[in-house]
Amino acid sequence: MPQPFQPSQPPAPRKARGRPPRISLGQVVETARRIVDEEGVDRLTMRRLATEVGTTPMALYHHVRNKEELLVLLLDDYATRTLRRPELPADPREKVTVCAAAIHEALAGCPWIVEVLTADDLMSTSALWHVEQIVGSLVECGLTLEQAVHGYRTIWYYTAGEMVVRATAAKRRADHDRTTYRERVFGGLDPEKFPHLARVGNRWTSLTAEDAFTSGLRAVVEGVLTAR
Repeated sequence: MPQPFQPSQPPAPRKARGRPPRISLGQVVETARRIVDEEGVDRLTMRRLATEVGTTPMALYHHVRNKEELLVLLLDDYATRTLRRPELPADPREKVTVCAAAIHEALAGCPWIVEVLTADDLMSTSALWHVEQIVGSLVECGLTLEQAVHGYRTIWYYTAGEMVVRATAAKRRADHDRTTYRERVFGGLDPEKFPHLARVGNRWTSLTAEDAFTSGLRAVVEGVLTAR
């Protein structure tokens, strides 16, 4: 029996390809900041960022040339929002401490920035005011300009190192809610071999977790000045 005639279905209309939606540099920076805050620097790629803002990688290149330039924008964005310019004391030694402490305060809550900065090739121009104050104050204390630059590097290494260790330790504690290997070792030290360490064995973790950054910073500054 012949089948009744069925009219053919019209083809589905093709979506116009057109141009991707226009995006602003502010959208790019805000989305990139969210990615690194939630997932870390390694998860930030131009392709991932383009997907998140609803455009193409090619469209991003109208705003940033590459991931390195994007990270610099993120550093400047963060420094502008969080890095305060403290009231400076007259004593140049204390001025160094106050400026370095301000850098530490701004960066301590953002481990991914410390990770980027410790690569030692990217920087935020918004933070140069603090660097200028530290170098200038070291010169006031009697260092040559070259010695002051070396002194600043020593202070920065101490500051960055303290933040990296604390951030890494905090992450490990969050990921592994149990007694650490170090705690087990220090809890069972032989007092004849390690008389001083054994005395503080079970308190080692709590003692090293105490915030002694500022006192340590003052000691580093004094060491830098004495070494001249």
